[in-house]
Amino acid sequence: MFDVIVVDFPDPTNFSIGKLYTNTFYSLLAQRLSASGYAVIQTTSPLVARQSFWTVAATIESVGLRATPYHANVPSFGEWGFIIASHRPWHMPTALPDGLRFLSPQTVPLLFDFPVDMARVPAQVNRLSNQVLVSTYEREWGRVGQ
Repeated sequence: MFDVIVVDFPDPTNFSIGKLYTNTFYSLLAQRLSASGYAVIQTTSPLVARQSFWTVAATIESVGLRATPYHANVPSFGEWGFIIASHRPWHMPTALPDGLRFLSPQTVPLLFDFPVDMARVPAQVNRLSNQVLVSTYEREWGRVGQ
């Protein structure tokens, strides 16, 4: 059992990688995550690939985990999304360590606030049998630069 799991997979650009984003994988993750543990999952840009981002959230929830999505501006990527997955609710911290340069108690809530253009949309569960995330991801990222 693990108290912390960090998932940073390559982008789901093909069906081999897409398997890593399925409910099968997240079911295995849920089995290994302690009752009080948290996993953080790098997803994609909720701004550029909104449907893909929320597909990952729906897939995590489909295995009984709570999904707490958040986003941050990453200089080399732009607006990027992540999900905290857990067996129990995640709570906003009331204090942060001293010396942080980019986070404050006032800015943390903004990470969890999704404006209209990134707000949740209905999404299918990504399964081994459908791999909807791969085609959705290709379609959304294919629009970039057009």
